[in-house]
Amino acid sequence: MTFDPLYAFVFAGLFSPGPNVIMLTASGARFGFKRTVPHILGVALGVGITSGITGYGIGELLLAIPSLVFALKCAAAGWILWMAYALFASRRAESPDEAGRPFTMIEAILFQWVNPKVWAVALAAASGYSSGLSPAGEAVRLATAFSGINLGVCLFWAMSGSLLTRLLKSPAAWRKFTTVMAAALALSALMVFF
Repeated sequence: MTFDPLYAFVFAGLFSPGPNVIMLTASGARFGFKRTVPHILGVALGVGITSGITGYGIGELLLAIPSLVFALKCAAAGWILWMAYALFASRRAESPDEAGRPFTMIEAILFQWVNPKVWAVALAAASGYSSGLSPAGEAVRLATAFSGINLGVCLFWAMSGSLLTRLLKSPAAWRKFTTVMAAALALSALMVFF
């Protein structure tokens, strides 16, 4: 059995910083690993759905309608900027009751529909790493590769964020962390258009 290069491509594409990585790290730091689990599962499932429909051919349809692609980019940038502002405005909670709540599984799944990085990686994987299967076969292949690999990626980043809480005890440390994470998230919103 030979190694499918799709797996290395998907890992590199999803492990590198982007909206999901930034939000999961921040959620792990703010809410803890256990409370971030629904967000983790939603991202893994949503990425699988998005890549699956891309493999089925929807990605090519989207690229054929430039006005729809532009509208999706605007929606993505707007939502990501709103989340960056919310992260920047957040403060370190003194108790779990003050912390607010992390993304739900459904919110994390839905976010993947406007996550430009996921679409870009899925479109590149569908076009560059096709195995010659039927559209349904490619959809299943991409969905399982993306979901399986991304689950590990999400677990890593959420756990890393939860471990950071030991370093973020002071309000000043928390402010620096949220400022850096919010700036990175805002930058990813601008990257949508490139």
